[in-house]
Amino acid sequence: MFRQLLRAKLHRVTVTDANLAYEGSLTIDEDLIREAGLQCYELVMVSNLNNGERFETYVIPGPAGSGVITLNGPAARKGIVGDQLVVFCYALYDEVEAQEHCPTIVLVNEKNRIVSKHNPSQWDLETHEGNVRISAGGTRG
Repeated sequence: MFRQLLRAKLHRVTVTDANLAYEGSLTIDEDLIREAGLQCYELVMVSNLNNGERFETYVIPGPAGSGVITLNGPAARKGIVGDQLVVFCYALYDEVEAQEHCPTIVLVNEKNRIVSKHNPSQWDLETHEGNVRISAGGTRG
């Protein structure tokens, strides 16, 4: 059996542009792509904290150090400049990998500059405050 788990997350990036005329995708500052361990053209889930929209698209690189986060094509209808997004990337892990897996979480400031990067363990209660986790071994938290 495989489990689909969070592999990487960019938390609270701010939309800097929206380009309806583009064929589609999400442009992300190349530095953020690297830090999160994302790959160009990789599938991501995007959640808009301002309006509740949630959609899938793929990543394309923007200039390194620019802080660019651009909603392209149909995704440009899912938010406006200034909205905050959470970008999630998931992967499949077998049972052994799943027990040891730690996602990469990149936090940014309002200019989309990296504030911190960490890899919380599955049972790090301070990182996942208030969440209850259930595994084959039982409930923790």
